[in-house]
Amino acid sequence: MPDKSTNWTELREFRAVDLTESFVLSWGANSGSLQIDLDLFLCPEHAFYERPRPKERACYRPAVLEFPYCSRIVSTVSPGSADAVSTIAAKLSAGKMSGLRLVDDGHYEITGAFGKVEIHAERPILRLREMTT
Repeated sequence: MPDKSTNWTELREFRAVDLTESFVLSWGANSGSLQIDLDLFLCPEHAFYERPRPKERACYRPAVLEFPYCSRIVSTVSPGSADAVSTIAAKLSAGKMSGLRLVDDGHYEITGAFGKVEIHAERPILRLREMTT
């Protein structure tokens, strides 16, 4: 049976960013949505890209990746768990991302230093956060 999944590089939400160079800072749930705080790697063609300062190796910006109407999360931290989304999100750790894919309609999979996380939710929304000095 052929794999019908879609890699993150083919999803419009992730144009001009590189998730494999991005870092998950924290996981949380709020009002039925899963929110993932990121240090997001911006590619030179991104509208908010700035040339890295001398001691920086790339352009990173604070961002949030939101999965609205998240009904279920399954992770290697709590496989098969029926806990609430907020309970499982609180157990997930930070770390470098290695991938994200759309498995099928409403079913996403994120992998990284934190393991594999399956998310059942609406299409993700990626937003840059305001920079604080």
